[in-house]
Amino acid sequence: MKEVYITKISKFLPNRPITNDEMEEKLGTINGKTSKGRRIVLRNNQIKTRYYAIDDNGNITHNNAQLTKEAVEKLFDENLKPSDIEVLSCGTSSPDQILPSHAAMVHGFLKNGNIEINSPSGACCSGMNAMKYAYLSVKSGQTKNAVSTGSERTSSWMKSDIFEDEVKHLESLEENPILAFNKDFLRWMLSDGAGAFLLEDAPNGDMPLKIEWMEGYSYAHEIEACMYAGGDKLDNGFLKPWSEYPSDQWSKKSLFAMKQDVKLLGENILVKGVDSLKMAIEKHGVKPEEINYYLPHISSYYFKENLYQEMVNQGVEIPWENWFMNLSKVGNVGAASIYIMLEELATSGKLKKGDKILLSVPESARFAYAYALLTVC
Repeated sequence: MKEVYITKISKFLPNRPITNDEMEEKLGTINGKTSKGRRIVLRNNQIKTRYYAIDDNGNITHNNAQLTKEAVEKLFDENLKPSDIEVLSCGTSSPDQILPSHAAMVHGFLKNGNIEINSPSGACCSGMNAMKYAYLSVKSGQTKNAVSTGSERTSSWMKSDIFEDEVKHLESLEENPILAFNKDFLRWMLSDGAGAFLLEDAPNGDMPLKIEWMEGYSYAHEIEACMYAGGDKLDNGFLKPWSEYPSDQWSKKSLFAMKQDVKLLGENILVKGVDSLKMAIEKHGVKPEEINYYLPHISSYYFKENLYQEMVNQGVEIPWENWFMNLSKVGNVGAASIYIMLEELATSGKLKKGDKILLSVPESARFAYAYALLTVC
């Protein structure tokens, strides 16, 4: 088996940073009324700026595959040509269409010859799952290199016109036409962007990162769906897919909007996260104090203190001074967040040889967690 190294990291954040006060102008108001939940959500998540693939005139500037293509192209230089890539593995929560796959569309924009492609589906863990496929391809000796990506273009899913038919339908039923909080909540949480890793079987580059191991855990056997799109959750917890609804209900119920069961999120995301973290580091004999940089993908700073306390409770405390996050500056970019976070750390000048970096990514879709331990070479 080969050793595997992340030898290049890139990111692409579209257009300019968008402040909290500009968000509703970009995404639009629903039923002509400003959101009652926006300020509450923003106060808790403490995100100050984020990026949207929407220009100042309201025009969409990139789809998801184009964002990803831009990130991948930033890996290229005199030592890596587009035709050198052997595997392209692309994860996202928000593909541009059901078919073809996301990686196929990215490959179509890259136009870099015949390569193997892979498109893991899911939420935030899809970026890590894309990385694991690339990692295993190189580690097994199937290929000498692979590119993995994480990306999101959720802004178009959150624009007000997605919900207009639902609100009009509620008005016709003489119900209060206010968007349910489980939909409104995510409008103020998610943003756009893409990141890419080049994985190789040799420690090339200025400061390559050796991938020591990767682990993943799912709790879908215990917990019902929490974050979902393309369906509606019934009172018994069953997730009924869009394909079982008449087409005239798709817009009336905003079936293709992303939704989150906030109560279920709060009850499970931290407990299961630390439970899985404990399993991963104990499996590989890693002590918490050996981790120099802990990169947790969290959707909101609201969870930070409680995550730390849960670590203390379960005996896997990683000291505060070893945490590294950039959520407040770039927002929650879902599957791309861990790529963008690691890119900032790698270019910060802080790393030194021998440092241990733990990547930690949860997803609340049905509660799954992914981890990777890296060593600076």
